[in-house]
Amino acid sequence: MGLGSMVGRALAPAAQRISPEFAAGLVRQALELAIDGVGTRLPGVKATAAKRLDTAAGDVDQAIRDTIESHVRLAGAQGFLTNLGGVVTLTFTIPANVTGLALLQCHLVATIAHLRGYDVEDPRVRTAILTCLLGEDNLKSLMRQGRIPTSPMAIATAPEHDPELAHRTAIEVTADMLTKVSGKRIVTAVGRRTPLIGGGIGAVADGFSTWQVGRYAERALLSRGAK
Repeated sequence: MGLGSMVGRALAPAAQRISPEFAAGLVRQALELAIDGVGTRLPGVKATAAKRLDTAAGDVDQAIRDTIESHVRLAGAQGFLTNLGGVVTLTFTIPANVTGLALLQCHLVATIAHLRGYDVEDPRVRTAILTCLLGEDNLKSLMRQGRIPTSPMAIATAPEHDPELAHRTAIEVTADMLTKVSGKRIVTAVGRRTPLIGGGIGAVADGFSTWQVGRYAERALLSRGAK
């Protein structure tokens, strides 16, 4: 386990003094905002998917690749801005970065899901979108522990929606993001003591995390008929 992960795990309980329930609520709100869109800079998922598909001349796979690339750039930009403050703004930038990442990554995965033919208004699909945010390795670990029962696609196509699973998944996503973000901030601030460098590290880390989430969603959410 790397230094960032160890420090992050140590700090996550303190960061969660915002309360897991409240933080999980923020993640669910981020998902709703992501699907509906936020102004002109982040259009709704269906509009984004239609634009990407049009640009890719109807090629769903190319549209998905383009969507991942654009969100990686956005994640890198917001990661840079929320990492500029160094040690002084640590307690303020962690919540901002978590919600910013959740919004972008939810939008990314939901767009991929829509392009693959899933109904993003379906609560089962929304739970599946959140499970993708956990990433493949973390999700497999949670499945082995019995904390998440199955894969994103199985959740999306389950016979019925499980509200308890949706709530539990939101909490797991929040805890995972807090762990990553907390560790990244501390390693950057203490090891470098240079906020500008910290911003650069944040941009790379958030961009790479978003790329991993997008690639996992691309593999996990198999086609049900392109939109």
